[in-house]
Amino acid sequence: MSAEKSSKFRAIREKIKSFPTGPGLYFMKGSADKVLYVGKAKNLRSRAASYFQQSGDLTVSRGPKIAEMISKVKTVDFLETSNEVEAVLAEARLIKDIRPPYNTDLVDDKTFPYLEITTGEDFPGVYITRKPRPRGSRLFGPFAGAKDLRGVLVVLQKIFKFRTCKLNISEDDPKRRFFRPCILYSIKQCVAPCAAKIDKSEYKKVVIGDLIRFLRSKRSTILRRLRKQMAQAAEALQYEKAAMFRDRIRLIERLDRRGTPDEDVQPEVFAADPTEALIQLRQFLQTPEPVRIIEGIDVANIGGAEAVGSLVKFIDGRPFKSGYRRFKIKTVKGIDDYAMIAEVVKRRYKYALRGEELWPDLVLIDGGLGHLRAAEAAFRDMIATTPAFAGTAQKEKGKKKSTIRDTQYAIRNTRIASIAKREEEIFLQGSSKPLKLPANSPARKLLQYVRDEAHRFAQHYFHILRTKKMIGDK
Repeated sequence: MSAEKSSKFRAIREKIKSFPTGPGLYFMKGSADKVLYVGKAKNLRSRAASYFQQSGDLTVSRGPKIAEMISKVKTVDFLETSNEVEAVLAEARLIKDIRPPYNTDLVDDKTFPYLEITTGEDFPGVYITRKPRPRGSRLFGPFAGAKDLRGVLVVLQKIFKFRTCKLNISEDDPKRRFFRPCILYSIKQCVAPCAAKIDKSEYKKVVIGDLIRFLRSKRSTILRRLRKQMAQAAEALQYEKAAMFRDRIRLIERLDRRGTPDEDVQPEVFAADPTEALIQLRQFLQTPEPVRIIEGIDVANIGGAEAVGSLVKFIDGRPFKSGYRRFKIKTVKGIDDYAMIAEVVKRRYKYALRGEELWPDLVLIDGGLGHLRAAEAAFRDMIATTPAFAGTAQKEKGKKKSTIRDTQYAIRNTRIASIAKREEEIFLQGSSKPLKLPANSPARKLLQYVRDEAHRFAQHYFHILRTKKMIGDK
């Protein structure tokens, strides 16, 4: 090992000594603070230090790719989490966002599963899904592991006897009385609403109501009962039965290995059909060309400190992660979301104004009418201060007339809109009246997806900067 490399590793090992011993994420960073690798750990200090052992041979123990990565590492940082589940979910989200070159897992579009209860039905079913229904269901999760969740579902069905079939069961269907239930009814794992063995109100109150309360609670009553049964079986020397109760206890305890739908957002899970959504968007935006490129913008700050902006890009209704951008706000002091939106707009589209990047068909701002007006003003200011487009001077040196014409056409046909949270009102460029689309509208769902993705991307960047200032601004 060279003297320079040895000195670098000593400095990194010294830094790692200050890492916490709890769970979290560690970040291997190269030149210009670029994140090369994101990993999770039960013990951050121990895990991060394992890469920089003096006597270790990484090529043998971890493989040539990891050895190559470590040779490029300039420093290591961490993000502490409250538990291992939070680390698992945060790791997956950040890898999808940052796309570090040395992470090979979790870079695809695979999502974490939910436990879905179809509360909108007469006789709700309970299912494991990665694509929840757009409405009429109650979600728990996302869960960190699908295998454990499948095991838990079997145990819960034995306790609460809910249905897991996909039958369409209606309370007023007279034919239910003649229906033959499946084997789950015979082995007492389902109350058979399909065969009218239970009425709607009792099923919703006793079966589904008790299940939801159990999932929301600490589950202490059932766990106490299972532990008592396990102890009784062990005392009677029924070891196989005791082991069965032990396994059930472990599975139920793993129900806590989950996040929440609001905090651990997976916007891609709730996306609408992009083709139908883009057709609707073109209709109410009245664009001469199909809407193909949408860019969403949001800002995040607390008290004006470490304010950041985000830009996400969608092409043909799907996220284009390589087009995502982060901006550390540089010119705005204090709390001024409008000024921050304007800064992000100017910094992003100055390249498009030069003809160096494509203009999007739609720029979507996360916010209300004021945020939209701030973006509009920023665009007007940019155009007014660019001689080739303001019509006040000769064309810029080196610019071809065709390039200027193309850019002018793109500017004229780029639409700006905003979508506000809670009321989900959509404001369009040049109008002060909100556009209200139905909750099941594909166009509204797509705009919400873009907005939520921009918001989540900004919040992730903000929290990282606020905690450790890990990912350099752009």
